[in-house]
Amino acid sequence: MPITAREIEDMLRESFPKAQITVEGDDGAHFAAQVIDESFRGQNRVQQQRAVYAALKGKMDGSHGELHALALTTKAPD
Repeated sequence: MPITAREIEDMLRESFPKAQITVEGDDGAHFAAQVIDESFRGQNRVQQQRAVYAALKGKMDGSHGELHALALTTKAPD
């Protein structure tokens, strides 16, 4: 069953409850997400993106993951 943008946002919201989160995409496999959260302050981009991937709980793991592609933008608030 394809994953939805709403499901991705809900998973991210569990780990980043105060974040500004935007998820776009409607083909069930390719999405773009922006996550802006204070917890990213002082972290480099790789650390930020690892935290987001961890929040997705394996949905991108390997060739059998439900989420095929995610264009990801992360940052701390201005």
